[in-house]
Amino acid sequence: MAPTLLLTGADGFTGQHFARAASRRGYSVTPLESDLTDAQSVMRELSGEAFTYVVHLAAISAVTHADELALYRVNLLGTRNLLQAVAAQHRAPLKIIVASSANIYGNAAVSPIDEQAEPAPVNHYAMSKLAMEYMLERYQPSLPLVIARPFNYTGVGHDDRFVIPKLVDHFRRRKAWVELGNTSVEREFNDVRTVCEAYLELLAHGVSREVYNICSGITHSLSDVVTTLSDLTGHRLEVRVNPAYVRENDVQRLCGDPRKLRACIGNIAHIPFADTLRWMLDCPAS
Repeated sequence: MAPTLLLTGADGFTGQHFARAASRRGYSVTPLESDLTDAQSVMRELSGEAFTYVVHLAAISAVTHADELALYRVNLLGTRNLLQAVAAQHRAPLKIIVASSANIYGNAAVSPIDEQAEPAPVNHYAMSKLAMEYMLERYQPSLPLVIARPFNYTGVGHDDRFVIPKLVDHFRRRKAWVELGNTSVEREFNDVRTVCEAYLELLAHGVSREVYNICSGITHSLSDVVTTLSDLTGHRLEVRVNPAYVRENDVQRLCGDPRKLRACIGNIAHIPFADTLRWMLDCPAS
């Protein structure tokens, strides 16, 4: 019988890719249908159920999300509602993967950043994720929780509110110009398919109560991204810096140290960033 897997955020960007990858691996994936902010609904849906694994991806993931309170209702309290319902099942899962975020590190003093770095969140999204991590301590004795901190990633189906799909869309439509914020910031822009593979490997090998960076240790500035897209498409566009897009206290460089992840799951073949961009240019819809 296939191992059962409860998946939150199954209809989101990462969730859709993860559900397909997990199904290919032989998991029987069940999406959570309830609104995570409705504790009673989540409890009713999971009442009497038992899953071999749980992967919690549902979240508000935009740093610029306008409703700051919603970040905490979903990312913090929604996670609490899920774990309350899972803890009430008649049999605990073998493993629960909870997706946090590398944004909790903020402007770290040392780069690449390992899991021992002191958190220094600079926005409410990151604060909501860090608060969620602290809240998980309440459930650690009874539930086998593994925290994943993915660094930036992208791919087909990523909302164009985010900068990489926004740039890809402008190049695909051969627009004359684009408005960006600080083009010198550096981020890892890993491939969502690689991130999903890392989650699946952590299901098999991740150690309960441990935290793992999901990262490659390779960063790109937005200027570099524009140059790569120009090379791939043969199109040139003007970059205009819009002060409204320049974030206060923006993290200048967010680069992870993947050594702990590699020690746990072995090497994962990271898809070259140019290949991810080609995929996105060729497949405008997921």
